[in-house]
Amino acid sequence: MQGAMMNYPLTLISVLERAGTLFGSQEIVTRLPDKSLHRYTYAEFYRRARALAEALQRAGLQKGDRVATLSWNTYAHLEAYFGVPVAGGVLHTLNLRLHPNDLAYIVEHAGDRFLIVDDVLLPLLAQCRAQIRPERIFVVPLTGQPLPEGQGLESYEDLLKTATGNWSYPTLEETDASGMCYTSGTTGKPKGVLYSHRSTVLHSLVSALPDALNLSARDTLLPVVPMFHVMAWGLPFTGVMIGSKMVLPGPHLDPVSLLDLYEGEAVTKTAGVPTIWMGILAALQKEPTRWKLQNMEMVVGGSAAPESLIRAFDAFGLKVLHAWGMTETSPLGTVSRLKPHLQKASLDEQYAYRATQGLPTPLVEVRAVGEHGVVPWDGMSMGELEVRGPWVASSYYNLPAESDKWSQDGWFRTGDVVTINPEGYVKITDRTKDLIKSGGEWISSLDLENALMGHPAVKEAAVIAIPHPKWAERPLAAVVLKEGQSATPEELRAFLEPKFAKWWLPDAFVFVSEIPRTSTGKFMKSRLREEYQNWRWEQAQP
Repeated sequence: MQGAMMNYPLTLISVLERAGTLFGSQEIVTRLPDKSLHRYTYAEFYRRARALAEALQRAGLQKGDRVATLSWNTYAHLEAYFGVPVAGGVLHTLNLRLHPNDLAYIVEHAGDRFLIVDDVLLPLLAQCRAQIRPERIFVVPLTGQPLPEGQGLESYEDLLKTATGNWSYPTLEETDASGMCYTSGTTGKPKGVLYSHRSTVLHSLVSALPDALNLSARDTLLPVVPMFHVMAWGLPFTGVMIGSKMVLPGPHLDPVSLLDLYEGEAVTKTAGVPTIWMGILAALQKEPTRWKLQNMEMVVGGSAAPESLIRAFDAFGLKVLHAWGMTETSPLGTVSRLKPHLQKASLDEQYAYRATQGLPTPLVEVRAVGEHGVVPWDGMSMGELEVRGPWVASSYYNLPAESDKWSQDGWFRTGDVVTINPEGYVKITDRTKDLIKSGGEWISSLDLENALMGHPAVKEAAVIAIPHPKWAERPLAAVVLKEGQSATPEELRAFLEPKFAKWWLPDAFVFVSEIPRTSTGKFMKSRLREEYQNWRWEQAQP
């Protein structure tokens, strides 16, 4: 017997209509390139997103056509987030921090038909323009400067003017593709992930839950995480669905600009990678009375946040919420909120839990798989994290050779090595490629890094495996010291000794001015391994 419920498709049309109908007076604020603020309401956003949808169809958009964006977090980018998919197109956000050659590869591999670009990013577009073939390019006039002539560029605002307003949505299936993101390509070529209307709607619903990101219409949301990176972790969709006031920082992601926005717009929810929060923390510590912030919750993802960072923000009355996800998981997979009985645990125990990646969100299943199969949830056994759920990718776009990233029974292999404790909290100990195997035993580079970043003189630390003639591999720590601070290898080793077995401790420390990063702010350990591949252990400090 089947249920007698309506077959109501889960599409972004219903999300956009809800926003326009119920939250018309709510604000959307954007920091423009000249640092002025652009303000308008959901009612205007709704009208312009629909106008974009109609205009694209008038320009020839067919169902399934990819429309790329090369844009910062702005009101126009938010319009594209909805206008493209409700017209039947597929929104393809391009990571503007990638090399132009990688951008060109991604545009061509995706088969992007149209491109929307911020005028301040035209110099970047020029670097790959000869390698790509979009049919039309529409420029968002954030600066108000006239378009360069003779380059085949068209005005985004002129495009919107072609809409009549007398337009109806096309018929969409919830399984239709709505968006597309490519991985950052840290291992091999970037890989495309296609999101569906259904997966995006379900992801947005769960993201808003109190035990997930806890978003409501009473929140003011500022996503620092770029809208060109995993759809800003889905926050634009979730924020519009529940009617949050939206604050978009544009290209100004420096700590002072962000803190000014947090204070000026009374932000209650924000999200970004640890490097953003390290800069914010340094600014607060330098001028602790300058900004008066709300009880702001700061979602951190992209890479693990050290426990010391969580403790430091608590001292300012700001709560760091640890979450985990990937491009392939839309991205929300786990969130680290304390279960009720754990709120009675000691403060140190609470911090240890908050520094994990957390519990799987509703509808997402997790397991850890080792050499001999699924490992127990005992908090000690390590295995590769595998996940499945309604917003987890089942394949990459047009890359059948990458099918080995999924298990035989359909779970996605994340490449993250984890433990899962009896409470169900997932803790990433490393990436599979970053684990250090010394004398047949595993060492977690991530645990060492997070501990080192708890030292008062250490700004950043990355730990890598270096070949060793006796132990196969041994850890080397690359350390960036805070300005005006000093530390010796002996001091850092002594700082780590109470926390780890002796054989875990790095055999060498090198002090560097910066640690190379990927386009999404993660440590690029492959470059460090390349730089120190010829390390001789007689160089190591005693």
